[in-house]
Amino acid sequence: MTDRPRIGLTTYYKEAAWGVWRRPAAIVPAVYVEGVAAAGGMPLLLPPVGSDTSVLDVLDGLVLIGGADVDATQYAATPHASTAPEPVRDAPELALARAALERGVPLLAICRGVQVLNVALGGTLDQHLPDRLGHTAYQPSPGVFGEVTFRTEPGSRIAEVLGPEAASPCYHHQGVDRVADGLVVTARSADGVVQALEPADSPGWAVGVQFHPEENPADRRLFHALVHQATTRPRTATHRRGQSHLGDGHQEAMSRSAAEEERSTV
Repeated sequence: MTDRPRIGLTTYYKEAAWGVWRRPAAIVPAVYVEGVAAAGGMPLLLPPVGSDTSVLDVLDGLVLIGGADVDATQYAATPHASTAPEPVRDAPELALARAALERGVPLLAICRGVQVLNVALGGTLDQHLPDRLGHTAYQPSPGVFGEVTFRTEPGSRIAEVLGPEAASPCYHHQGVDRVADGLVVTARSADGVVQALEPADSPGWAVGVQFHPEENPADRRLFHALVHQATTRPRTATHRRGQSHLGDGHQEAMSRSAAEEERSTV
């Protein structure tokens, strides 16, 4: 029997319905689970309540899924009228993002996930892109995905997977504003919106995308890339203990951001 790499997926934590019940639940859209499974991984769901970074000890890879807005207070901003956070997810996901980079755990951060990645390292978000762009093409109407075409940076991880240009479904009204120290932009759309971020000096594989690759089952290249990296990643004692393998600059950026978050919650 093949030992499938264990891929953690963060989850929503909100009211859901099943059978005769309608109650709070930890849930994840099936397309994420199917994307990981189709690529050869074993999906493991990580609820925001009760999960912490020690779970990375038993994971081979991590997907930060999409969802609600990151609370603006996490990056010292005043909330926009349109910002709709799900605060219970913020602290555990910010911690998981930092820890995954520190430990070299392969990471795919999708939509909200790339925003979490940026905020985790000290970056900020544009809370309502239509104010700047003058259109709502990235979120045409409730429950309707848009489509974005973007160009990737030569030599980047995302370019290795998707090539110089690609298109994908999208659904978001926020985006990356100030890019965190330690991250680099590796894809943009024609209007200048950041479509992908990657760590500048992390030895582990990590890609954050603003779009929704899970919504296109005909193109699961990013999921295959994640599972491949999870399969080939060495599982050593230092990984189990959580020892960092990042460069000093990247480590300092994460330490500053973690300290700022701690001060903001006191």
